[in-house]
Amino acid sequence: MNKSLEKYSRSTFGQFVLRHQKYAPVFVFMGGFIFDTLTLGRIDRTYDTVVLCLHMSFLSLWIYLYNSKEDLRWLRQYLGRFTKYLPLAIQFSFGGLSSAFVIYFFRSVSLSKTMAFFVLLLLLLLANELLKKRISNKYLQFGIYFFISFTFFAFMIPMLIKQMNTFIFILSGLISLLSVLSLVLVTFKSSTRARSEVNLTKLFSILFSIYIAINLFYYFSLIPPVPLAMQTGLVAHHVEKQGEDYLVSYEKDDWYVFWRTYRSDFHRRDGEAVYAFTSIFAPTELSKAVYHRWQWLDPKTDTWKVTEDIGFKVTGGRDLGFRGYTYKENIWPGQWKVEVITEEELVIGVLHFDIKTAATAEDRQLIQKTF
Repeated sequence: MNKSLEKYSRSTFGQFVLRHQKYAPVFVFMGGFIFDTLTLGRIDRTYDTVVLCLHMSFLSLWIYLYNSKEDLRWLRQYLGRFTKYLPLAIQFSFGGLSSAFVIYFFRSVSLSKTMAFFVLLLLLLLANELLKKRISNKYLQFGIYFFISFTFFAFMIPMLIKQMNTFIFILSGLISLLSVLSLVLVTFKSSTRARSEVNLTKLFSILFSIYIAINLFYYFSLIPPVPLAMQTGLVAHHVEKQGEDYLVSYEKDDWYVFWRTYRSDFHRRDGEAVYAFTSIFAPTELSKAVYHRWQWLDPKTDTWKVTEDIGFKVTGGRDLGFRGYTYKENIWPGQWKVEVITEEELVIGVLHFDIKTAATAEDRQLIQKTF
C-alpha cells in the first residue's frame, strides 16, 4: 500500500492534488452540495432515503474512527496514511447531510416564522467549509453531529411510519439523543485521547442544551413541518374542479417577481369570494389534517386577527402535491394573509395579499391555469 501511495504522490494528478490541498475542503464542500442538488428529489423516494441513511451511517463511522484512530491498531495497520483524510470524510458527510436538509427545508420553509431555522441550517452548511480546521474540537464535532442527527430522525421517522405529530417529533429527538450519547460513550471507552480531552459533563450539557433548543423551536412553531412541503400557493378569484384537475383564475404578478406567482394586490368586486388554493406534498401513504388560517391586519392595533380556520386532509403520494382550496365571501378591503398550518400549528406556507376594490376591468387581468 505504501508503494502505491508513493507512486500516486509522484504522478501528475498526485502533484496537482498536493499543490492545491489547502483548497480540498472547499472542493469537498462544493462537491457534496452539487451532488445532492442534482440527485435528490422526493424525500420518500428509495434513492433519497438510501443516500441520507448512508451519509448518516458513514458520518457516525468516520467520527468514531477519527477519535479512536490512535488506539485502533488494525486501523493504523491497514489504512495507514489514509487516516489523515478522515477529517475530509467527516466534512463530506456533514456537507452532504446539511445540503440535503437545506434542499428539503427550502421546499417547506415559510418566509416568516420558519425562516429562522432554515437560516440556521444554511449557516451550518456554509460553516462546514471552515470545519476542517476545528474538527479536532470534540465539543463542536459532537454538537454539530447531534444537531444533524436530530434533523435526520425528524425527517425519517415520520416518513417511515407514515405519521407526524408532536409525539413523533419528541420520539425522533429522543432516539437521536440516545444514539449520539451511545456513540459518545463508545468513543470515550475506546479512545485514550478522548478521555483526556473531553469532560463528559460539559459535553452532555452541550448536547442537552441543543436538544432543548430544538424542542423550543418546535414549541414556538419555528420549524417547518417536513416532510410536508407547499408546492403551489395562490390567492385566486375562482377555483373550479374539472374531473381530476382544478381550473384556477388568478391575477398573475409581473415577470420579474420570481418569488411569487400571484399578484399581491387582489382587485375584488362587490360580492366576490376570495379563494386560497394550495398543493401540498406529503410522502406516500401519509395523511395529515391541514388548515387555511385566514387573518386580517387590524390597522388600529397593527395586529393580525384570525377570522377563520378552514381545514381539510392532505393525502400523500402525488408528485405535485395534494390540491385543495378554501374561500371566504365575508371579506373586506385591507391587508390579509392565509397561513397554511398543521393541527399542531406548524407553518407550511403563507399567502400574503392586499384586497382592493376593483374599479375597472383593467384593474384585474385574470389568467386561468389548470393544476
